[in-house]
Amino acid sequence: MDDCTAHGPTALSLDAALARIDQGYGPVTGTEAAPLRAALGRVLAEEVTAPVNVPPAAVSAMDGWGFAAGEGMGEGERRLSVAGRVPAGSSFAGVVAPGQAVRIFTGAPIPAGVDRVAMQEDCRAEADGVAVWVPARLKPGANIRPLGEDMTAGSVVLRPGQRMRAQEIGLAAAVGRSTVTVRTRLRVALFSTGDELREPGTPKPDHAIYDANRYTLAAQLDALGVEVIDLGILPDRPDATRAALAEAAERADLLVTSGGVSVGEEDHVKAAVSALGSIDLWTLAIKPGKPLALGRVGTTPFLGLPGNPVSAMVTFLLVGRPLVLRLSGASSAATPRSLVVAGFSFTKKPGRREFLRARLERAPDSRPLAIKFPSNSSGVLTSMVEADGLVDMPAEAVAIKPGDLVDFLPFTGLFA
Repeated sequence: MDDCTAHGPTALSLDAALARIDQGYGPVTGTEAAPLRAALGRVLAEEVTAPVNVPPAAVSAMDGWGFAAGEGMGEGERRLSVAGRVPAGSSFAGVVAPGQAVRIFTGAPIPAGVDRVAMQEDCRAEADGVAVWVPARLKPGANIRPLGEDMTAGSVVLRPGQRMRAQEIGLAAAVGRSTVTVRTRLRVALFSTGDELREPGTPKPDHAIYDANRYTLAAQLDALGVEVIDLGILPDRPDATRAALAEAAERADLLVTSGGVSVGEEDHVKAAVSALGSIDLWTLAIKPGKPLALGRVGTTPFLGLPGNPVSAMVTFLLVGRPLVLRLSGASSAATPRSLVVAGFSFTKKPGRREFLRARLERAPDSRPLAIKFPSNSSGVLTSMVEADGLVDMPAEAVAIKPGDLVDFLPFTGLFA
């Protein structure tokens, strides 16, 4: 078992937690037809094939002059007589003979007899329009997009489980689809817990705080294309917690809470979920975000996130996002990452994987340079605003030095 004994017998590595999600959870939603303009962010539930070749014929890749090489096409330029013009959406009747050229525009079909296109800026048309000078040394096929270059008739161009981004929507449109079959939106019931919380926009006593977690988590869920059922703030009472979770489980495909999953006397969520279903209480071997609960209320999946705002956001990005995508039917929940240069020093004890908030600058050699946020506190929400992403420091690592290459998880990929 991939448990992390350095932090107690129940501490799991992040990889082990994600493996449990892959093995224990699958799609829970149905399917429906959606117009392309409404499909952004949805999970595709069908194969999309190309009924035609794209492009349907060989076409010009740019505005220019089309011709075929003939005798005498050596160095420099050659003067060719103009045989006509071919705008996009039209065709050329006849054959372009040797010694002739046609004015052709981007996307226009290549006339018979033409085997290359010269860019218009490399050609010189004579003032009377009778002839044009073209570069002699141009390879066959230059600036021509062949038939079926993008897609061939009958080929599968989109597969079930793909999330519909702008490019997938454009591809579906390119093969003539106006609607696609997608997974219905995952319904996620969202709570915050804690008597110290108040709703933003309402008065609060000095000892209370405004509920930020529910708003940040709702925004993260919105970015994943789910339907958020906002059920507000749960009071710190066992009976109220059990009743609210039981009711929500009847309405939602997934329950998400923040706070109440630790071991304090006022942390009632764990006990309520255990009474209503089952729970794995993980002590994840990561920082921030040590306490995390995954289980079921009845048959409805449940995810309990930490109460500290940075911990809640980071654990949702690392664990909640893959769980939501898995339940939504997405084929991949891979975490985007890249290598960047460390512009800071940092040390830690081995045994726990740490995710450091950092912004990116440009190093003198033009490589991306990660600058760590000064505070490591999981209560400093401003750090998530100042940062561009997370530096992933492996559990066994003990130090990062300036100039080291480090794994970087950009927020631009995680918040989507």
